Amino acid sequence: MQNESLKLMIVQEAAIYNDLSSSIVLAESYLQKAKESEVSLVIFGESWLTGYPAWLDFARDISIWDDSSLKSVYAEVWQNSLEIGSPQFLELCNIIKNAGVMVCIGANERVNSGQGNRSLYNALLIFDQTGTLVHHHRKLIPTHTERLIHAQGDSRGLKTIQTDWGRIGGLICWEHWMPLTRQALHLAGEQIHIALWPKVHEMLQIASRHYAFEGRCFVIAVGQVLKANQLPQSLIYHPEKVTNRDQYILDGQSCIFGPDGKVLLEPQGPEKLEIIFEINDLSTAIREQMTLDVAGHYSRPDIYEFSVKRT
Repeated sequence: MQNESLKLMIVQEAAIYNDLSSSIVLAESYLQKAKESEVSLVIFGESWLTGYPAWLDFARDISIWDDSSLKSVYAEVWQNSLEIGSPQFLELCNIIKNAGVMVCIGANERVNSGQGNRSLYNALLIFDQTGTLVHHHRKLIPTHTERLIHAQGDSRGLKTIQTDWGRIGGLICWEHWMPLTRQALHLAGEQIHIALWPKVHEMLQIASRHYAFEGRCFVIAVGQVLKANQLPQSLIYHPEKVTNRDQYILDGQSCIFGPDGKVLLEPQGPEKLEIIFEINDLSTAIREQMTLDVAGHYSRPDIYEFSVKRT
């Protein structure tokens, strides 16, 4: 029988840009706080390891071909991205194991297989309480400027995992606007959904709330807090977009919605670097299926066919 409640922590503080080792140390400090607070699930934002590439939207000359400054920043991103199975990855696994909590963390994932693929992916990783990687999803379509550094993901992450609190899944940013991607997770029996965003501004709150109502699941929408002075300082930024170094580029606004679409946690501003919240009565996700179940009685498999290519 699944647990009736889930105590979780949302980390809104951004990682340390292009510094993987220091960011892992920062993550460890939050996991220790979570352990002391008897938290069961800790969630870090999109591309948290190690820095959501907001500079793509604020740098002045981002579209210039063969620009040496841009290529240098990309090299820093690549060198400080997380590689599955690397010493830094194993260090993170051990830290999670010692904390004894489940962790969802966004990452710039580096592939360095020795077979020619050295691409970067926008990944969502979930580790269980033993530090074992149990879920690995790569964003299917990098959004707009993200395509300059991220490759397209694949279908293996379009699934859920069974936990003590029900089936958990997750998507990254504008994947929430992809109807078939949403349906793939609805069909996977999702009861708790993790939505990773750079920041959860009003339109993204709408997307998260709609997902909760449509999927009859809890949605934990996670944003980050980032100031202009944390961006790579070797780039020149649009003066009309970045007016001062203390300006918030990302202002968090993490929030939580219930399976009936109700707001459980109002959007949290940039002064909240960590948020501890307990979701009570997880059985709400079951009760709300009575009126709407897009994977069951509110679907028409006699009319529509749906499948996911798993190759």
